[in-house]
Amino acid sequence: MGRGFIHVYTGDGEGKTLTAFGLALRAVGHGYKVIIVQFMKGRKDVGEYKVKDRLQPEYEIYQFGREDFIDLENPLPIDYELARKGLELAKEALKRRPRVLVLDEINLAAAIGLVKVEEVLKLLEKVPEETVVVLTGRRAPKEFIEVADLVTEMREIKHPHKRGVEARKGIEY
Repeated sequence: MGRGFIHVYTGDGEGKTLTAFGLALRAVGHGYKVIIVQFMKGRKDVGEYKVKDRLQPEYEIYQFGREDFIDLENPLPIDYELARKGLELAKEALKRRPRVLVLDEINLAAAIGLVKVEEVLKLLEKVPEETVVVLTGRRAPKEFIEVADLVTEMREIKHPHKRGVEARKGIEY
């Protein structure tokens, strides 16, 4: 193939990030290096961020977002700046040849224009053979789906939030 594998987890259902982190945990369990770059996320009280110190040195996670949710129709200038920095870190991380590189929420970041689809595609051309790059988020651009080796679409059928259940610590965050 000439490059590593690309996985896309997309769709409107829950589980995209959760699936990516399951893959990351599996790799860490085998002693492999995992680097996670989160776009549009800046909350430090989430389990996947809080566990970083316990899983070092194999597990690294970096956030490039505000704590607040982004207005997808009108992102702020800081949202573009943070996304640009996240993509730059992802390029540098790829040079370190991790076993898994997770670009969490990059699909949505690209769909709303925080990062350019073309820039992400250039990064994907350089994936080392031993690396799996995982792209998560709703609204995956068709170009990401076309270049991917594995694409999974999460579809919501039923969710406790519809019954008024709040997000639960250790489950949804």
